[in-house]
Amino acid sequence: MSTATELHTPTERPVPQPTAWNSSVLAPVAAGAATLCASTSLTGVITGWAWVGYIFVAIVLVACTGLALRSLRAPTIVVGFAQLLVLAFLVTGSFTTTGILKIIPGPAAFGELGDVIGAAAEQIRTTLPPADATPPLLALTTMSIGLVAILIDTLAVAASAPAATGLVLLCVYAVPASLSDEMLPWWTFLLGAGAFAGLLAIDGNHRHRRWRNRDAPGLGNSPGTVATPVAVVSLALVLGLIVGTAVTGVGTVGALPGGSGNGKGGNRTGGYGVAPFTKMRGLLDQGTNVELFKVRGLVGPPRFLRAFTLDTYKPDGDDAGWRIGNDGKLDNRVRADAPSLPPAPGDDGTTAGAQIDIEPTNWVDFWLPVVGQPRAIQGSVVGKDYFYDPAIGAVFSTTQASSGPYTEIASLKQPTKEELRDADAGASQAPETYTAISGINQDVVKLARQITENATNNFDKAAALWRFFTESNGFVYDTKTAPKSSPDGLADFVLRGKRGFCEQFASSMAVMLRSLGIPSRVAIGFTPGEQVADYRAITTKDAHAWVEVYFGDKGWVSFDPTPLSDSRGFVPPYLSSNPQSTDTATQSPEDEKPSKASSSAPATGVPTTTSGAGTKSDDQGSTWPVIVAGILGLLALLVTGLVIFFAVRHIRSLEKKSSGQKKPDEPDDPDAKPPLGPQLTNWLPLAAAGLWLAALGFLAAWLSIWFAVVLVLTVVLVGAPALIRDFTRRRRLQAISSLSPGAADAAWQELMAECTDRGLPIPESDTVRVAGQKLAQKHHLDDEGREGLRTVIGVVERSWYSDGSPMDPRLDPAFDGLRRSLRRNAPMSWKGKLFPKSIFRRKKP
Repeated sequence: MSTATELHTPTERPVPQPTAWNSSVLAPVAAGAATLCASTSLTGVITGWAWVGYIFVAIVLVACTGLALRSLRAPTIVVGFAQLLVLAFLVTGSFTTTGILKIIPGPAAFGELGDVIGAAAEQIRTTLPPADATPPLLALTTMSIGLVAILIDTLAVAASAPAATGLVLLCVYAVPASLSDEMLPWWTFLLGAGAFAGLLAIDGNHRHRRWRNRDAPGLGNSPGTVATPVAVVSLALVLGLIVGTAVTGVGTVGALPGGSGNGKGGNRTGGYGVAPFTKMRGLLDQGTNVELFKVRGLVGPPRFLRAFTLDTYKPDGDDAGWRIGNDGKLDNRVRADAPSLPPAPGDDGTTAGAQIDIEPTNWVDFWLPVVGQPRAIQGSVVGKDYFYDPAIGAVFSTTQASSGPYTEIASLKQPTKEELRDADAGASQAPETYTAISGINQDVVKLARQITENATNNFDKAAALWRFFTESNGFVYDTKTAPKSSPDGLADFVLRGKRGFCEQFASSMAVMLRSLGIPSRVAIGFTPGEQVADYRAITTKDAHAWVEVYFGDKGWVSFDPTPLSDSRGFVPPYLSSNPQSTDTATQSPEDEKPSKASSSAPATGVPTTTSGAGTKSDDQGSTWPVIVAGILGLLALLVTGLVIFFAVRHIRSLEKKSSGQKKPDEPDDPDAKPPLGPQLTNWLPLAAAGLWLAALGFLAAWLSIWFAVVLVLTVVLVGAPALIRDFTRRRRLQAISSLSPGAADAAWQELMAECTDRGLPIPESDTVRVAGQKLAQKHHLDDEGREGLRTVIGVVERSWYSDGSPMDPRLDPAFDGLRRSLRRNAPMSWKGKLFPKSIFRRKKP
């Protein structure tokens, strides 16, 4: 019979095989790092660093999902689908408000994501890089880089073809390089090249270690073995060319009436403009506030600066909104530098003209904004191709360009309330274009008639509709419209959603006016801005849409139904309850309406063509989850640092012992002992993991509470077996290190659990010595492991078969050496770590 010291080694000891490439943790980490480093090229086209956090989370989720499922030997197609699903959860929870349980994409969430992507595409199309990191652009960036991360992960890990990822990573650089007018930062190329080289190096090292155990190329390989890498590389080449060609097309400027873009995004000289249309659905984010004009000479009651007007409503479902009719052709134009312009409707020439000096600062567009009824335009427009169209009340050029300072001579006369009530007879003089309407939901028409049923003239009807768009009737100013509930955007806003910005308010009122036969149109321009020194500053935040109603010889009169909530809102004298007051700028439209709209919304709502549209509502306004996450993250970082510090000290102590620097009878180095005590130090890794999980949960709660709940529950459920196993292991190791009466039992139970987790369960009927023989042979223990196993078996036997013998102090270091030998010679797979078999094994009674 063998003794405890007679543990034999097989005559032919197989060499442990390296971990499979697709189950190695290094592979997805290297793939994710390559994707993240390549994405730094976006710094040339997106301002700030907010986007880095989103794509980092996306890359980590993709990598972890792939690693977990591949450890369970899930098919590649299942892994890819799961990664897409996790990415969809992240995007839905971060950039929509209509997901099922906040993170699961449903029909409404997909519709909202469609609006977000559309807004991002419009921002890219019309923005000169670098663009503001608006929520739509963040969403598009997260989705795009997330998809790239999935493709890189699949090629590098599942297909074992990391070299093919170079083409995809090159496309990531190609997109910002094609959009930016300047050279991308040099360090982005350095990071990308370094990460790609690291990915190839890790793969090369893995292949080198496996070379002796594989067939040489061409010597016995099947055709499929050779064809697979070729097919993968070919597919990557095709995808790279297609994606590169398609994506670099984004950024071309669409042609407005009479002009064309330069294909680079944004306006030709890097300025700002406004879009010549409105939409009944959409999102708004005007980005950084930039000054556009300096206006001098504008005295008296505040007035809008009109850029142009829209005369045609298109009830085209999701694209419903106002446009310039006649396909944008402006046939009634005259040269703007003529000595005098044709009289505008409402200007009878009886009042003196006001001189208004307008100095564009960052304005580049076809249109030159004007105030009131223009009589003459002087200054930089002289001798240039600028025209005036009295029908739409706009000054414009045939090409998109910046303009120098210009002076407008204009009539600023405003009619009184009584004059407007008596002006109905002249309404029939309006062109038929301004009363044409079709395809309108009959419920909207009935509502308009119901609102105005007590009014006896067009002015009172228009004023009644103006007062209708208030909070008391359920309307809320918001930077995005309510979720889609029907194909009709107009009916959705007026009858159900009642949430949006100036485009929806002005568009709806104009449609309702036309349904009553009242001539109307939508004007696009700017609110009066703010007084700065000797001029009024008009900025991108002042971009606005309002309604103009035709009153015969009184001309076009402005009505602004949008419930503006700050000082930029004003009520004209003919709508004011105190028409004698000349300081109408201090009055808010809500002072004249039944109730006040939400004051948390921005003041205006026409997106400038460099800032795009799109944002999530103020669900993310609260910052306390971020603060808590930051505190927990700092604590987790501190505890993790302690874990690393004590681990390094322990390793150095072991190295000193193994090198012979420490004599057997020499007492332990007091500095090598953890100052917090071995019991507390043993539990520090679990505490660090718990703190990191809590920090991640609070950070996710900042995006969505449901996203946080699902994320934490998923992590806990997936990690529960490993967590239970680690808790049990640490409890046993604590008993061993403290040499408690049950230390021997704890050591043997932990040893049997280690064998079970490695796929070698030891039957309970085996004796201690038989079990030791199996363990030493199957796990190929080295000298340190066999020596530790002898000591453990001896301690266990003495504990079981002798009475009152003291616990051998050699048990703790011996068991520690045995575990190190197991890790070296029988490394555990990720599947064994995540789902340890010892947790699920039933013990015999």
